[in-house]
Amino acid sequence: MPHAFSIPTGARKRLGTTVRALHQPAAYPGNEAPEEAIETHMAWVFLTSSHAYKLKKPIQDRLIDYHTAADRRRACRTEVALNRRLAAPVYLGTVPVAHTTRGLRVGGTGPPVDWLVKMRRLPRAQMLDVRIRHGRVQRARVHALAALLTRFYRAARPAHWSQAEYRGRLLANLTAKRTSLQHPRYRLPPRLLRSVAQAQLRWLRTHVAHLEARAPRVVDAHGDLRPEHVCLTSPPLVIDCLEFNRTLRLLDPLSELAFLSLECRRLGAAWIGPALIASYRQRSGDDAPGRLISFYESYHATVRAAIAVWHLDDDTPPDAARWRRQAITYLRLARDRL
Repeated sequence: MPHAFSIPTGARKRLGTTVRALHQPAAYPGNEAPEEAIETHMAWVFLTSSHAYKLKKPIQDRLIDYHTAADRRRACRTEVALNRRLAAPVYLGTVPVAHTTRGLRVGGTGPPVDWLVKMRRLPRAQMLDVRIRHGRVQRARVHALAALLTRFYRAARPAHWSQAEYRGRLLANLTAKRTSLQHPRYRLPPRLLRSVAQAQLRWLRTHVAHLEARAPRVVDAHGDLRPEHVCLTSPPLVIDCLEFNRTLRLLDPLSELAFLSLECRRLGAAWIGPALIASYRQRSGDDAPGRLISFYESYHATVRAAIAVWHLDDDTPPDAARWRRQAITYLRLARDRL
């Protein structure tokens, strides 16, 4: 997925008007007021003391079309429905940004100019990435997360892919990411890129049958299972799934868990992934070999390295050195997991 998204000029102007309004306390119902506004490449998120309001940008892209307000309303409804699978108490619904005589208002009764996903705000201190940073992750919470995810995967819709289709899709994506990483503008170490490719190809020559055997297990999963999306409340909650493209959510559960394991390892908590996966395997009866999990970690590390360097495609990327360092970190993980 490209790093930068296209927003038509007129839509960008309307977005700016809405964003300025949502920075103002008067735009919110009751005594709510925005405490923080976070911009991502696809959305703005406005945090009040008790809620989070997500405004989708009017993006047009080969994978995403949020150009009209109607498109964004449908996307908001889809996001709510999908995320209620793992975080029903968080996703409260879709609300309009309405044009009123007093200006733009959240949940107002006038004509809607845009739509928001309304969420219950989660305690930041309970998010897995924060708990890792402070060394406060308890094994009991990891087991509770495994129980939640096991139930989720058991109920998830299967993809019904053949072995050849699963192998082909995964290898095509891996090849595309490696090709992208080799572009001279990213200035990544050629020797490291070669060692990653050689390790992955060596694994595939020997163990491709393990990969093919996973095809029947591929389901409509979360798609972006990172520590910052896991809240270790009781019970745990998992938010912010990849909602805009179903194909990108179609994953082997062990692949998705390997991705979370990789991210925990990168943050300095390497024990969490094996504990989570062992608990999942015990609950699910999934007896896949450990070497498959290592390959999945290497695969996801390669994908994340590509996503990191795509930030460098901006005309004037902030923190360019940081994104390059992050890509190299992921590539080293991709090499070392095999």
